[in-house]
Amino acid sequence: MTLVEPPRTATEQAPAGWVRVCAVADLEVERGRAALLGDDQLALFLLHSGRVHAVSNLDPYSGAHVISRGIVGTRQDAPTVASPMYKQVFDLRTGACLETQGKDAASLRVWPVTVSDGDVYVRWESGE
Repeated sequence: MTLVEPPRTATEQAPAGWVRVCAVADLEVERGRAALLGDDQLALFLLHSGRVHAVSNLDPYSGAHVISRGIVGTRQDAPTVASPMYKQVFDLRTGACLETQGKDAASLRVWPVTVSDGDVYVRWESGE
């Protein structure tokens, strides 16, 4: 898991509200990576398109922090991740559960992500 600390020098400052999480090179295509940002565990996914998604690493159905270990796929045009626990499928863009496997609807929290100069930034404010 990547532990993220606030930038320490003026040259490392991200725009207000954005935190550098890692380099894109630290991610593998269609393999999740977990990062700790404050008290929140994020699951980061780099897709073949080059797009990076950040969702909660907490599986709302099992209560385990395992989404980064999920299987990446698609449903129609939606990039998805299937939980490794009970196989619920979530839309990486919205966090909505597309296949609840007979359970009540739940969703993953989603953070906006941008990539700049080879680095991945997540929109995050402390205390969220």
